[in-house]
Amino acid sequence: MSSDFIREIVTADNASGKHGGRVATRFPPEPNGYLHIGHAKAMCLNFGVARDFSGTCNLRFDDTNPVKEDVEYVESILEDVTWLGFKWDHDAPLYASDYFEWLYERAVELIGKGLAYVDSLTADEMREYRGTLTAPGKNSPYRDRSVDENLDLFRRMRAGEFPDGAQVLRAKIDMASPNINMRDPVLYRIRHAHHHRTGDAWCIYPMYDYAHPLSDALEKITHSLCTLEYEAHRPLYDWLIAHATVPASPQQIEFARLNLTYTVMSKRKLLQLVNEKHVSGWDDPRMPTISGLRRRGFTPEAIRRFCDEIGVAKRENVIDVGLLEFCVREDLNKRAPRAMAVLRPLKIVLENYPEGQSEAMEVVNHPDDPSAGTRKVPFSREIYIERDDFLEDPPKKFFRLAPGREVRLRNAYLVTCREAVKNAAGEITELRCTYDPATRGGDAPDGRKVKATLHWVSAAHAVDAEVRLYDRLFSVENPGAGDADFLAQMNPHSLERVAGAKVEPSLAARPAGDRVQFERLGYFAVDKDSTAARPVFNRTVTLKDSYQVRG
Repeated sequence: MSSDFIREIVTADNASGKHGGRVATRFPPEPNGYLHIGHAKAMCLNFGVARDFSGTCNLRFDDTNPVKEDVEYVESILEDVTWLGFKWDHDAPLYASDYFEWLYERAVELIGKGLAYVDSLTADEMREYRGTLTAPGKNSPYRDRSVDENLDLFRRMRAGEFPDGAQVLRAKIDMASPNINMRDPVLYRIRHAHHHRTGDAWCIYPMYDYAHPLSDALEKITHSLCTLEYEAHRPLYDWLIAHATVPASPQQIEFARLNLTYTVMSKRKLLQLVNEKHVSGWDDPRMPTISGLRRRGFTPEAIRRFCDEIGVAKRENVIDVGLLEFCVREDLNKRAPRAMAVLRPLKIVLENYPEGQSEAMEVVNHPDDPSAGTRKVPFSREIYIERDDFLEDPPKKFFRLAPGREVRLRNAYLVTCREAVKNAAGEITELRCTYDPATRGGDAPDGRKVKATLHWVSAAHAVDAEVRLYDRLFSVENPGAGDADFLAQMNPHSLERVAGAKVEPSLAARPAGDRVQFERLGYFAVDKDSTAARPVFNRTVTLKDSYQVRG
């Protein structure tokens, strides 16, 4: 079991008999956007605590704002939670909207106790009466309405007699409280909007800060785990639990949210990126969304390991995105089969190889996993290598192909460059080389050594492919810091499309999401845009590992 301050609290609660020794958590997303890597951390924590203490974890949609919510978001969240390997403890997910009638009755109860009132101030007036961080607020002139008048107005709000914004229901707490969240917070507002589950049955909707604690209590949650921005909301959470009739008393515990370098995690900013088409959508492989990471080729195991590595902190911190890249690189190194692809092809003609002949090289699919088997890779007189693997006038430490130099073609032969053929513009169009037929498999029987091994594909058998090289979406570590415009800090090189790539035949017709290591190049995943005639691959991460995970 992992060790962190939250699990220490749960352990102590169980030892004292608090909550009757039960452990019940929940993962409560709002269906107003796609989940991102920060939500993955919350998932790992909530489902992990439930697992470690033999408890339960609910998946509950806090769907209290019909203006911003959509079925698309619900479906994407269900897919993400399932893909990450988590299973909630009900046959179906739960919804705060299923509790609307019960939540309404609790509001009526608070009004009856003199603890809530209908306020008719405008939004601007309410802001003025609320005060500031340094000055107390003022009581609304409607604060002393009678219980009967408040009940009548609240029932008429529900009946649809008032337009949006005309009335709100507020808790009657303390307008002079130093915690601004306790200055008679709004509990219900009028929204004449269609809800994705309840349709037009309601025109008043509970605020998140009202619905969330009461939903926790109704579900008999024991430990309500949330990020630090809700710390100042905890007094309201506890006030509602204390003053409404509820079947349980959950406790809210805050932990630090996930902040990643070179990444924005604000749902508002992510929505802006999507709406303004700075990215192709929520699942753009440069996005920190679960769907974006999945499309890029990340594995659920790598994301869960990343969440384990960063742990659970009490104070805000920033995690190096290199750790996330390290985790997926380590995972793919174990599971991804190998294949050869040439991104920027340069043709080689083996002058002493028989014309019209080809042969199949037996190649292992994974060097460390015999169960992965082997495949046949065709070899012929004309092959492609990476253009960067040849220099006509190489510097001293360049060991790849050059005129007069011999190199190894991986799993094939030793070849020697004889001549670089150029066009009228002086550009190299192909290389004329020879091969040593005695070196099949890549080793010379006389024991001679070469300093470089190149990947390649047979020109006659190569499949044309598009390869998308993804990099970090932002060029600075903390985009949007201070007053900076985060959009101006986007990395102009975050996506490079390579249209003329050549890949070996085994890479054709692979299903979307299939992952592979392109030898010497990195880890790649088949994109959803891929077709049998023209496969498309997304670079997940490079082979280079510059991040050292903690011991």
